[in-house]
Amino acid sequence: MEFNLQKAILILERTPAVLDSLLRDLPKDWTHRNEGENTWSPFDVVGHLLHGEKTDWIERTNIILQNDLNISFTPFDRFAQFEDSKGKTMNNLLDEFSALRNANLKILNDLDLSERNFTLIGRHPNLGKVTLKQLLASWVAHDLGHIAQITRVMAKQYKNEVGPWKEYMSILNK
Repeated sequence: MEFNLQKAILILERTPAVLDSLLRDLPKDWTHRNEGENTWSPFDVVGHLLHGEKTDWIERTNIILQNDLNISFTPFDRFAQFEDSKGKTMNNLLDEFSALRNANLKILNDLDLSERNFTLIGRHPNLGKVTLKQLLASWVAHDLGHIAQITRVMAKQYKNEVGPWKEYMSILNK
């Protein structure tokens, strides 16, 4: 599918509700377990998504719109959530994520972007030159990837409990 901003927004605006419906008010057995050492729990993933709302997508969009290749994106701290989420509950993270996502989508809509804007280039510290279209498409794919990650981590909590059905459940065998 070719990138279309309105279609992208359809996914971006739903992510907070999907996460809220899946995770709100669940016990920590569901939200704080991971797949083992150096893996993330659903709590960690939501914290990561929240950090991205604060420091990544809109900030980088604005840098690209400046149309100055001398400005490089600030490197994204993929592990900031471990410090930022301390003392918070899953419900706190979900509320904050929803509020920030809504604010960021309003900012995005207010930019009144056109096809011409999507070809503007920014400089990623690791990837080099990237277009606004690539950044915005990545925002959508990033959301969907982390939703899949959350459901995979949760499903694996019952990996041993499903007995012989495990062989039919690809999510448990990855």
